[in-house]
Amino acid sequence: MVSTAAASGGMEKEFFWSETDEPHASRRRQILDSHPEIKQLFGPDPWAPAKITAVVALQLSTAVYISNSRWFTIVLVSYFFGAFCNHNLFLAIHELSHNLACSSPFYNRLLGIFANLPVGIPMSVTFQKYHLEHHRYQGVEGMDMDIPSYAEGRIVTNTALKVLWVLFQLFFYALRPLFLNPKPPGVWEFGNLVAQLTLDGALVYYAGWKALAYLILSTFLGGGMHPIAGHFISEHYVFNKGQETYSYYGPLNLLTWNVGYHNEHHDFPRIAGTRLPELKKMAPEFYEGLACHNSWSRVIYQYITDPTVGPFSRMKRKQLRSNSVKAE
Repeated sequence: MVSTAAASGGMEKEFFWSETDEPHASRRRQILDSHPEIKQLFGPDPWAPAKITAVVALQLSTAVYISNSRWFTIVLVSYFFGAFCNHNLFLAIHELSHNLACSSPFYNRLLGIFANLPVGIPMSVTFQKYHLEHHRYQGVEGMDMDIPSYAEGRIVTNTALKVLWVLFQLFFYALRPLFLNPKPPGVWEFGNLVAQLTLDGALVYYAGWKALAYLILSTFLGGGMHPIAGHFISEHYVFNKGQETYSYYGPLNLLTWNVGYHNEHHDFPRIAGTRLPELKKMAPEFYEGLACHNSWSRVIYQYITDPTVGPFSRMKRKQLRSNSVKAE
């Protein structure tokens, strides 16, 4: 059962509140009952380390190569090329947070710190902490930091403010947990920070500030008003009342570790992104009836222009008993 704010013809002024658990654990059980062979898809992608290494090398080489260019060229290349590379690495870090590249969590974390290097800002280890809670406590108030804050919902109330929110959504995404659910840093965060500062310092020393600026611009331009950033909105913003997770089946999945297969990913977070299309083919009856997206650019446009959609267009729930069960 889903309760919503009273329809007013305008933007929602409160989240959609659900009185049931998140839908993925129950659907996972149903799918496995019908298709136990899906367990054969579990496990890491053996090609992931090589793919990550190639993109890291490409992006760092580009940063050095472009370091003597004009600022206009750097911004242009950052948006049309670097943003795709760094977002690919961000979503590689997402895969690594689920231990889907190596058999050992230790090596997945090390690879995550390595994949983080062209991003310019240390985030790999901290991301894992909050992202696993997003899966385990999807929609739970105070636990799922993927959901906008009440402050965001109360401030972002018109089209112009939604444009600004989309432009800077990566800042909100990164800073929100630090204010709403701060966690003390540990040894791994320290290692992530040292590795990043070492790389950043070496890049500035040998190639200059423009090289580092290219990497950081690639991260934040690619996380804002950019087609590839549409996945931030498409995954869980409620466009169809009663459905809280949405998949995207467009071509950008090729560059983003199939993160668009988001219902499939939440149903089976132990399946690597490369195998999620196979999951959908093996159990089509569970996915073909769900609303989905085919364009991340269209999602951003709809979010900005639809007067009924905003930061409050998310499903929330109080913590329920089965939320404490770890996702398989």
